[in-house]
Amino acid sequence: MTKHMMLPLKNMFLLTVGMMLLVLYFVWASQGTEVARRFAHQENVFMCHISYEDARGKKSKGLPKIYFVTPTYPRREQAAELTRLGQTLMHVHDIHWIVADDNRSCNAMVAKLLRKFGIPFTHIASPMPEVYRKANIVPRGVANRRAALAWIRKNARDGVIYFGDDDNTFDLKLFEEIRDTKKVSMFPVGLIGDYAVSSPILKEGKVMGFFDSWPSKRKFPVDMAGFAVNVQFLLNHPNATMPYKAGYEEDQFLRSLGLTLDDIEPKADSCTQVLVWHTQTSKKVSPTIKIESELDTSLKDLLEEITALGMAHVSSSTGVKSYITKDGNPKTL
Repeated sequence: MTKHMMLPLKNMFLLTVGMMLLVLYFVWASQGTEVARRFAHQENVFMCHISYEDARGKKSKGLPKIYFVTPTYPRREQAAELTRLGQTLMHVHDIHWIVADDNRSCNAMVAKLLRKFGIPFTHIASPMPEVYRKANIVPRGVANRRAALAWIRKNARDGVIYFGDDDNTFDLKLFEEIRDTKKVSMFPVGLIGDYAVSSPILKEGKVMGFFDSWPSKRKFPVDMAGFAVNVQFLLNHPNATMPYKAGYEEDQFLRSLGLTLDDIEPKADSCTQVLVWHTQTSKKVSPTIKIESELDTSLKDLLEEITALGMAHVSSSTGVKSYITKDGNPKTL
């Protein structure tokens, strides 16, 4: 074979090798991008401690167990707010407190606090996936609640799930009310939104809509503290989950349970009493809610209740425009 014939073959060989290297590079790069994407979305859950011992000297009354889920995160007020909440839960029989911390490791301070209360508890470290920390509106607490739900699916067969933030305030009567939840119970939450309350609205004992200042096309415009879920009902819906979508966590979680208005079990004296408050360290002026129409639903009594508590005022001529929401459609009051 002459040198002239070998030269094209050599060039073809080098071209083939070069093309193969280029293909390998793109395959490696795409895999690297996929690995990076998966890492950014990865949920890392660390089981810190589980205690089934009730050191409060409270014997079980054989009541349905309440799985009280609290998402928390490191901050100046964390110990103070967990202490306040823990001392409320110390009065509640047959409860298991699940505290899920937005932390990359198990926080010794949180662990020490939980042991001090003597309440049966599960302590989880469940940091938010990195990709969501960069969102315009951060979906806080979702990773923590998802981790708690996963733990409940593995460790519980009956009882009631309730999502209680560490800065909320709870009337002890609430725990009595939610224990017999068959599917999903709902009730008013005070000190939230422009109306100072978020609640289902009842007519003739049935939920016919919702009173919430941010309907935003949500089928269930409720606060996270405004409902409880039966454990067995959750287990019957293995695909039910809470999305990383700020503002829509409650609505889409309840939708994933296949919930209908007829399924909802109203509590708190037909949704006319406030037994949980969305308290925060910052202060807001109590709003005036504008309602021009005559009310013939549970909302009338609820508004009288929050007015008496000094949470809000009602006026027919001035104030924040108000709506009833049904199936995502708001109707002016």
